[in-house]
Amino acid sequence: MTATAKRSLLAAAALVILAGIVFILRPSPVPSEVGRVVRGDLRVTVEEEGKTRIRDRYVISAPAAGRLLRVDLAEGDPVKEGDVVIRLEPIPLDERSRAEARAKLQGAEAARRAADARVRQVGASLNQARRSHERADELAAQGLRSPEEREQMELAEATLAKELEAARFAARAAAYEAEAARATLLADKPGGGAIAVRSPVTGRVLRVVQESERSVLAGSPVLEIGDPANLEIVIDLLSTDAVRVKPGAAMELDGGEGRKLRARVRMVEPSAFTKISALGVEEQRVNVIGDLEEPPGRLGDAFRVEAAITVWEGKGLLKVPASALFRRGEAWSVFAVDGGRARGRNVEIGHRNAAEAEVLRGLAAGETVILHPSDRIKDGVRVRANG
Repeated sequence: MTATAKRSLLAAAALVILAGIVFILRPSPVPSEVGRVVRGDLRVTVEEEGKTRIRDRYVISAPAAGRLLRVDLAEGDPVKEGDVVIRLEPIPLDERSRAEARAKLQGAEAARRAADARVRQVGASLNQARRSHERADELAAQGLRSPEEREQMELAEATLAKELEAARFAARAAAYEAEAARATLLADKPGGGAIAVRSPVTGRVLRVVQESERSVLAGSPVLEIGDPANLEIVIDLLSTDAVRVKPGAAMELDGGEGRKLRARVRMVEPSAFTKISALGVEEQRVNVIGDLEEPPGRLGDAFRVEAAITVWEGKGLLKVPASALFRRGEAWSVFAVDGGRARGRNVEIGHRNAAEAEVLRGLAAGETVILHPSDRIKDGVRVRANG
């Protein structure tokens, strides 16, 4: 072998060794969890704790001053409409008390007539809403009315149905108030006997305020009765979140049973109240009231629930995992994976929730992005995908 050939061979060997050293010493790819930019549906929610509440409850009070006989009912006992729930032996009325009892009866009769008129009014509105809903369904089937308008008609009908139920409850309660007021005057007559106060509704005893036999004043609460199956949801939101919630918005509830319950917002109360947070900060909060759309299961009155209220939703949107986003100056950015290397890219996002964000500009469907980018990720750094 000539000297020239030997030098060439040595040079080649040196290049191979040098290349090996460079390969060994070069930085290894940074392991990175990755996700995909995809098209799909996006839902933005407001999440907060709340509680259940029996929508219609009735407080049975002593209709007159006298001696309350022992109450045999216990909390949780079922009662039917018309059942006698308390008995009261009234003290004889003097002329002033008798005049007050007559005035109370007149007021109770007026309240009963007003409640009956309210039932008729809401019933007529509900019938009109049903007709409007039927017409909306027909027009929507012909493509002459948008699905959103039809859904609003459906919501109006459902809301009025709940109002009619509440109005009927109020009418029954007013009728029994009038009956109790009339019984007070009848019991004042010779041989009138004890006053029997009946339940205006079918339900269960929620609370026994006075159990033992004792003297009571007129108007003293004795029992609370309601239907535990007729629950509503009360969620108190920050006022800044409440303004984003609209009547009819979907609610998803977690009551600890291992399943989600569907509900819908009936009303956002018009007045806020001040509440002190766990950190001692004053907050303005607003009650959002919702109705369950399915049986409550084992939920009862004043049970704690976790609610997610939908404030916006879209379909077929380009979206990116929210954990891929980070701030770079005033802009949102991501690290996209291109040819095995991280490439920083500014993006414009729209709506977002805790898991995903809508992409308006800067990414395309199918691209890979780095999730939870660490300080080791720089523009141009080689990466190895772990997910």
